[in-house]
Parts: sequence; C-alpha cells; structure tokens
Amino acid sequence: MARYTGPKSKVARRFKEPIFGPDKALERKNYPPGFHGPNKRRSKQSEYAVQLQEKQKAKYTYGILERQFANLFDKAQRKVGITGELLLQFCEARLDNVVYRMGIAPTRRAARQLVGHRHITVNGNVVNIPSYSLRPGDKVGVRERSKSLEVISNSLASTGRQKFDWIDFERTSLEGTYVQHPSREQIPENIKEQLIVELYSK
Repeated sequence: MARYTGPKSKVARRFKEPIFGPDKALERKNYPPGFHGPNKRRSKQSEYAVQLQEKQKAKYTYGILERQFANLFDKAQRKVGITGELLLQFCEARLDNVVYRMGIAPTRRAARQLVGHRHITVNGNVVNIPSYSLRPGDKVGVRERSKSLEVISNSLASTGRQKFDWIDFERTSLEGTYVQHPSREQIPENIKEQLIVELYSK
C-alpha cells in the first residue's frame, strides 16, 4: 500500500499548517524548515512554484501520492463541472477520508490504517482499500468485532470534532451514510484548487 512515510513536522512547517494533525513542532517553529531558520531571506516564489506547492499541500492533506492524484485530476477533468471542485469532491469521497470525517479515527493516517486492517465496512461488506470511492447513499460502519478498539473509542471521545452536512453518522451504532458529495463551500480544507488546475493545464 503506497503512502507517504517521510517526516511530518517538516511538511507541516513548510506549509505553515497542521496538515497531519496537531503538531508541537509547528507551534514552536512556525517558519519553514531550513539551516538558517527564521532569519533566512527567502526569494519570491515563481508562479509555477506557488502552483506546485498548492498541489503538494493537497496531496499531503489527503494522503495521496502523485500517480493517484493525477488520476483523480484526469477523472475530474473528464466530468462535466468545475474541475477543481470535482477534484476535491473525489478526494473527500475516499473511504479513508470519510472514516476520518466521521470521527472514527483521529487522523487520516489512522483512518487509512483502520481501513487497511479490515475494521471498516461499506454497505455491510468489509472493504480494505483506503482509496475506495464512495457514492451518495453508501453506508460506512465499523465491523462488529472492531467496535471496542481503543483508537476508535478515544477518537469518538475527543471534544471539538466538527460535524459535516454531507455525512450522517450515528455514534451509538458506529455507522454513517455518505449522503452527498460536498460543495466547495462545505469543504474546510485551505486549498486553492484553481492553482492545481492551472498547474496541470500547462
């Protein structure tokens, strides 16, 4: 299963956002990583560099590698609609992302692991493919014998978890429904998708 296994704090500091969740290193050093620290004079980025950085941010945020991300963009480009918005909708429809949005897992990485270890069901059937694309109406739940997992109970017990209009989740049964694809206004991620579209259109 292909996934990013490099340093997380450096990536978060590069984008100045807690991409992988709360990060103490980012809180202490809220400037990009590098030998010269915060005093380094940083040259103005080119248009291409800004577009590339936005694509990298989106990939790291959703835990998607280059080939998968390019395939999602091609799929969005072929469909009728706004390409950038469709791209983010496809990212949001991934099973690992929906498990994270439901609050079953504390991070997308943890959600990916739960899916890969066969703890998650879709419409009653075990699915162990994190990139599985959900359709409106699909029911996502925790496998019966996995409901007592500590990581799940701890994640659900954590306060301040945001609820999302396009996902209907029942905490008692640990099952939810992917109601619809979210609109761009509903997706909270700080991603400028138009820059990604411009990059791939070059």
